[in-house]
Amino acid sequence: MKIPRIVLAGTTSGVGKTSITAAIIHSIKKRGYSVQSFKVGPDFIDPSYLSAVSGRPARNLDPWLMGLKGVEKSFVKNSDSDFSIIEGVMGFYDGFSGSSNFSSTYHVAKILKTPVILVLDASKTARSIAAVALGFTKFQKNSQIVGFILNKIGSKKHEELCKQALTSLRIPVLGVIPKNPDLIMESRHLGLIPVQEQKSLQSKIVKIAKSVSEFIDIDKIIQIGKKTTSLPPSKVEHKTKQKTTIAVALDESFNFYYQDNLDALRTNGAKIEFFSPISDSKIPDCEGIYIGGGFPEVIGSSLEKNQQMQKTIKKIAENDFPIYAECGGLMYLTKSIDYSSKKFKMVGFFDANTKMQKRLKLNYTKATVSHDCLISNATNTIQGHEFHFSELEDVPRDSKFAYDLSIGVGIKNKKDGLMQNNTLASYMHMHFARSTFAKKFIQNCIKNSRR
Repeated sequence: MKIPRIVLAGTTSGVGKTSITAAIIHSIKKRGYSVQSFKVGPDFIDPSYLSAVSGRPARNLDPWLMGLKGVEKSFVKNSDSDFSIIEGVMGFYDGFSGSSNFSSTYHVAKILKTPVILVLDASKTARSIAAVALGFTKFQKNSQIVGFILNKIGSKKHEELCKQALTSLRIPVLGVIPKNPDLIMESRHLGLIPVQEQKSLQSKIVKIAKSVSEFIDIDKIIQIGKKTTSLPPSKVEHKTKQKTTIAVALDESFNFYYQDNLDALRTNGAKIEFFSPISDSKIPDCEGIYIGGGFPEVIGSSLEKNQQMQKTIKKIAENDFPIYAECGGLMYLTKSIDYSSKKFKMVGFFDANTKMQKRLKLNYTKATVSHDCLISNATNTIQGHEFHFSELEDVPRDSKFAYDLSIGVGIKNKKDGLMQNNTLASYMHMHFARSTFAKKFIQNCIKNSRR
């Protein structure tokens, strides 16, 4: 398949990748093209900004979570637009470890044979920027870097000095973006604030995209994207006849879902019905519930006020209703969440409390499934990731866990996947791309409907 595409990478986190990617999406759309966006890595938040500008759900690309074939399959399958753009993660070569390129932006660009445009933070430097650029282009053979974008330029003279320094590399500068505090998105303890949490952020990222796009050579970027090599076509997936309905919590508090996960559930026979634990009084008619991650600690007051929803979820969980929860969903099912000197009452299904900590747990994870559970049989190996500041306190000693972690922290003593009745809740987030998680979850939901 001929897919016009580029990767937008950075030297580090915080160089402006998301804003610049959004600007490129905006400009390409303005020229009459449809654009599909992708994000390297496991992040849930940045894709929400790309989706807001493109008008299409952004997709994640992560070799650790999805496998190499999973990355290629998802990219080809979902690149049904005129142009695809992939935003990188952290620095260009940052990934699973410091000793390899695995799961880095470089790795994904190599898998997908895609040219790379590197964003350089030009603040506090001039000629030295060429040394940084040279290091990135030469650190690995065939870096695929075909252009630079200079960000945070202080003046016309500063721009000239940086361009003069980069001349010897014979790689074009495709954008020069001035330093402007108005072009910065607000951040919090886990990065940017999800668009779903504050609707005003959607208009802000569009406004920033419009402003930044004026300083980028979009026509040249489109030319580069169109010169890419073809990729093998993806196999056509036949959708299974609808077998069950799964209610998915989606609102300001719970919005960390991979679009591919929801698609996998639908492909394997699930109808998805969304509901809000904040504003809805009841759960849609269904045979299973999926509560993803998010920031329940931030919206704790609103979640606490909806006692009717909390009572309903607790009651059906105690009646062996299938519930799958990740991170924020796990926190919601505990007795309470301690956050910023406040304590919010939660569902109380698990006899434990959630408390925010100062130290971030950020890891790729790997686990062996020790017990048959809602989404997997025992002995299977699972690869995921964890990304949270909270910890569970007062977890009963006799608690049953589904996962033994060889990589990662988990809930307690390198164990994750708290099991109780027919509920499975973990700090580990998982991608359904290369697994039978969706199929297994649906099978358990069908069993529930037949009880």
